[in-house]
Amino acid sequence: MNRTAGHTEPPGRNAPGRFRGPFTRWPRAADAVLAMALFLPTMVLEDGPGDTMVVRPVSGIVHPALLLFLVAAAAIYRRRSRPVAVLCVTLLAWAATLGSSHSTLGGMVIVALYSVGRHADDNRWGPLGVVAAIAALTIDGILLSVPWGDIGFGAFVMSGAWYLGRRLRLRAGRASRLLKEQAAEARRIVTEERSHIARELHDVVAHRVSMMTVQAGAARMVAAEDPQGALEAMAAVEEAGRQALDELRHLLGVLRPDAESDELGPQPGLAELPRLVAEVREAGLDVSVTNGIRDPLPARVDLSAYRIVQEALTNVLKHSGPRTHTQVHLRDESDGITIEVLDDGPGAAVQAAPAAPKGPPGHGIVGMRERANLLGGSLDARPRSGGGFRLTARLPVKGEPA
Repeated sequence: MNRTAGHTEPPGRNAPGRFRGPFTRWPRAADAVLAMALFLPTMVLEDGPGDTMVVRPVSGIVHPALLLFLVAAAAIYRRRSRPVAVLCVTLLAWAATLGSSHSTLGGMVIVALYSVGRHADDNRWGPLGVVAAIAALTIDGILLSVPWGDIGFGAFVMSGAWYLGRRLRLRAGRASRLLKEQAAEARRIVTEERSHIARELHDVVAHRVSMMTVQAGAARMVAAEDPQGALEAMAAVEEAGRQALDELRHLLGVLRPDAESDELGPQPGLAELPRLVAEVREAGLDVSVTNGIRDPLPARVDLSAYRIVQEALTNVLKHSGPRTHTQVHLRDESDGITIEVLDDGPGAAVQAAPAAPKGPPGHGIVGMRERANLLGGSLDARPRSGGGFRLTARLPVKGEPA
């Protein structure tokens, strides 16, 4: 069991609290703005004396190179879906202007190199693009008599842009694989818990059918001599049959693998709660119980309620340790029962602290939530604002199971 398993939603791009910038929220609009932001200074500005940037004269703006700028900027808009093609277009447009005052497409090439590293599936194009971009930069620098230090810095920026994009892609790939592994683990946990519940329900239904068999046999034996007793026995058979059918409806759809014979046996209910409380008290847990449930519960609800309390107390003992004060409240509601388990231990804070994973996560809360969901109920588990942990389960008594 692990309290961190209480929220089954795997962390991902919709996780609350995770920053999502405009390039993640509105990728098409952001790429259009980026293309325009790169096009305008490329068209209007040019290199001036002393490593400065000056505004082009009007005659320089109205130039055939403007068409190359437009094509390169339009290609930037497709940098996510066609990154390699975008890099080729920007490199060719830049190559056509090398050595002239219109050789200002380096910024677009840097963005294209980053996009190849971030979005290209084929790893071969990135290094080739970096080599081609550095070659074009070197030729342009030689033609314009640019100092070698500036050429070297530009080569570093271009290779760094591709490397940064590549690292972000690798990190996103690892995160995606982790999400898939977590989803597969969650499915495995749910399947395992469903199988366990199915075995328990099997025993409950078998018990009902056994009662029906005994009562029907007794009715047959006394039917001639005691008709009234036979009618009462058959009424008991009818009631047991209804309960068995109810349990069978709950059992349908739950995958049940072959169970070991030593796992079969009578299943506990809330009547066993005092014994459970005595056991955890012997382990050192300070437990107080308020049981406000008066009416008998259906067998499946009784069993699930007991298991949820058992898992919750074990969770407190594991994460908060002995001498933790724990309160268990059982209440009747209009349409079912509510189970609330409160503790004041440090377990929630310990679980919230960052730490290196030491093994696969537990699934106590996942199993409890699955029990509640199978009954058509719900379960909520979260840290308390003043310290400690709160678990609340709502189990319907009537109605169809989920």
